[in-house]
Amino acid sequence: MSTNITISLDKRRKKSDATYPIVFRIGHHRKTLAIPTGYFIPEKDWDAKRREIKKTYKGVSSVSRANNKLIRERAEMLDKIEVLRAEDKLDALTVKDLKAYLVKKTNTTSIFVFTEQLIQDLRKAQKFGNARNYETVLGVMKSYCRDQGKDDLLFREINYRFLKEFEHAHLAKGNSINGLSVYLRAIRALFNKAIKEGIVKQESYPFKQYQIQSKPTQKRAITLEKLQRIVELKLEEGTKLYHYRNYFIASYLLWGISFIDLAFLRVENINNDRVKFRRRKTEKLYDIRITRQLAEILAYYAEGKEATDFIFPIIRRDGLEKQLRDVKWVRKKYNKGLREIAEMCKIEEKLTSYVARHSFATQAILNEIPIKAISEMLGHSDLSTTQVYLKSLPTNVLDDYADRLGLG
Repeated sequence: MSTNITISLDKRRKKSDATYPIVFRIGHHRKTLAIPTGYFIPEKDWDAKRREIKKTYKGVSSVSRANNKLIRERAEMLDKIEVLRAEDKLDALTVKDLKAYLVKKTNTTSIFVFTEQLIQDLRKAQKFGNARNYETVLGVMKSYCRDQGKDDLLFREINYRFLKEFEHAHLAKGNSINGLSVYLRAIRALFNKAIKEGIVKQESYPFKQYQIQSKPTQKRAITLEKLQRIVELKLEEGTKLYHYRNYFIASYLLWGISFIDLAFLRVENINNDRVKFRRRKTEKLYDIRITRQLAEILAYYAEGKEATDFIFPIIRRDGLEKQLRDVKWVRKKYNKGLREIAEMCKIEEKLTSYVARHSFATQAILNEIPIKAISEMLGHSDLSTTQVYLKSLPTNVLDDYADRLGLG
């Protein structure tokens, strides 16, 4: 039975920038699967007859080199198939097994291809947020490589020197050190995944020498007196600012619930004067007693709704990917609205969706709730994450705590 690999443009997977992925299409046992190549091009720049990128394409430094690379990788995979055939192992493999063998042996030394495959896997698992995060990092890496005249990036090319040059290029554009930290942590995660899958050797891990840096972020918590100003602010019922104020207060009262978890709360999560839900990020189960203030907000939004309806008017569409887009879009408007509320309440701090969470943590610390309990309430997996919130405490409060530990 014939087994073959062709290079093709996958027109079923159009991206938002109107490009399509070039893939290696495996045909085996009358079934097909695609292996991403890491290239995305507009349809007009694809020669379907020759199965190659047209010279009109401007997205790579050399079209000839890109086409030669695709031809070489296809030839390498075909050689692997012939070895399997000669060893009488080919027919026993499913097309999925064959793909896994070929990807591991030939393609995933490219961090671009590895990341594309990871993005596909995350989307299949409906982890669209993580997929978008890796798409962003992949775009940054590709942009950097294009500036260096490179069309691809292999894991073995990422060493201490590469990371330092990547760092210098990022900061030279006026970008922040914390933004750099986000990208480098994602690259580090990709290395760890590749090592775990046996694609990269442990000794090639570059983050033993290179330390990811970050700077403390601006304090995000506000005082209880300022929180009270937000509660008492007179706003016309039903307006956007009215809703945004309610979201903010509900987030604070629900132990600093994240905006995405707030958006996905359903009426059925309200049970016997408690709110019960699982945090999307960690799957941690929450069981929160409903206070009088929280009860008023929940009753206002839950009135007349079915058990499966979302409590807050944030998500409007069906389908998880569209729902996540709704959350992202409303959060952007929500943060803009919070800036207006801050001005109206004469709050100097930058008010965002995160401030409710940080303010809850800070008030808990100020009320001498044990940090282990606060960590549980915030849903952190370890205390070190919770300890970050201690940096938001006013200096005079820390001084007072230190005085209690004095001798004599």
